[in-house]
Amino acid sequence: MTALCNSLKGRKMNKTLRLTFPQWQGADPAIMQPLVPELSQQDAAQGYFIGSQLLEWLAPASKAAKATVPVSLDYTGEQVATQQGIYAYPAVTAQLQAALDIIKQHQPDRIVTLGGECSVSVAPFSYLADKYQGDVAVVWIDAHPDLTLPNEGYVGYHAMALSALAGKGDEQIIGKLPAFIEPKNAAIVGFRSYPADVERVEKFGVTKISSASVNAKSDDVLAFLQATGKRKVLIHLDLDALDPADLRTAVAADPDGIKVAAVSRLIGDIAQAYDLVGLTIAEPMPREVIKLRNLLHSLPLLGE
Repeated sequence: MTALCNSLKGRKMNKTLRLTFPQWQGADPAIMQPLVPELSQQDAAQGYFIGSQLLEWLAPASKAAKATVPVSLDYTGEQVATQQGIYAYPAVTAQLQAALDIIKQHQPDRIVTLGGECSVSVAPFSYLADKYQGDVAVVWIDAHPDLTLPNEGYVGYHAMALSALAGKGDEQIIGKLPAFIEPKNAAIVGFRSYPADVERVEKFGVTKISSASVNAKSDDVLAFLQATGKRKVLIHLDLDALDPADLRTAVAADPDGIKVAAVSRLIGDIAQAYDLVGLTIAEPMPREVIKLRNLLHSLPLLGE
């Protein structure tokens, strides 16, 4: 028994942090509202805030440490000003720093992030890349590449998340990040987007794997991971990667996506073969929940 106790004393216990990060400012409201026409522009823009809270409520009980990044709901003030080619630049930069500070305080070995739009992965993935000294590969499950840069026309920072992790983009944001991930160690899975996006993916040198491949089996993703030689894996799941005919819970509804059973199998296969240290669920847009909330807010007595 003494030998067992001494052994346990020397063994490092893995610490997991469940980070709720309801950031909505990374999406451009002018683009969001036409995609969610049943909601007002503000409700559409801030839908990710409610979506993040809903994910936290729906997620299974966990013994992990929990933390929430404080996110501003200011919709008209200085916090949402477009600066440096990025919408809500003051809020995005402040909340990125807040997320990094929270993570640094907890010093976790693994991070589950419940977003929020896609840029919520930037802080935890950069921290984990630094913690494991670059021994990480990224599986970015997304219908879109998220490899745009500031001042390219689209001002939503969620479309710049993976490029930021590669060390490309706004200098102030990049300067906050503790580490970067080489594009050759990232794969976009479920990618089905515009020709210009295909060119961007190829220019960055990121691997792309189709929805059809993943729906059939996990082999192409596992082969990519093996080729990187990395032992730790970070998975980003944008819910728009899912086939809307199977589950519609995102803004975009690009057809021929990944089936729910396939994405569950894929993530399970990765976790079995590698050390899964980062998992993000991003971009939930709970339309019906928002409409129900608005109904409740319109009724008498409830607000008294």
